[in-house]
Amino acid sequence: MERTFTPAEANEALATVRPLAEQMVAHRRALAAAQRRQAELVVKIAGNGGDLGPSDLQEAAETIQQSADGIAECVSELDEAGVQVKSVEEGLVDFPSERDGEDVLLCWRVGEDRVAFWHGVDEGFAGRKPLDD
Repeated sequence: MERTFTPAEANEALATVRPLAEQMVAHRRALAAAQRRQAELVVKIAGNGGDLGPSDLQEAAETIQQSADGIAECVSELDEAGVQVKSVEEGLVDFPSERDGEDVLLCWRVGEDRVAFWHGVDEGFAGRKPLDD
């Protein structure tokens, strides 16, 4: 049985969830940057090698691995907190909840002050409605 949150509990959980979601987004940005860097290096090496050493490529690969591990760790901790990660890029998470006897999801993303939206389980972000509490 998965944990469910009231809007108040979801907002309280932000003390734990917010820093994890922010870290996840930062790791995702670092990962994307490292992947771009790696692709540029591969193109350069394929061209003529330039003045690149294998350490440049190794560094990019290590950054990619560290960022991917960081994302996985954040997702795992968020999952343990009972929260569903919907977008690693945006730090979008859902808190399972109940509204008028129906299963719904309370919706929050990095940058928002508090959990202020909800949507049906099949609706997703586009179906967000304000909580009128």
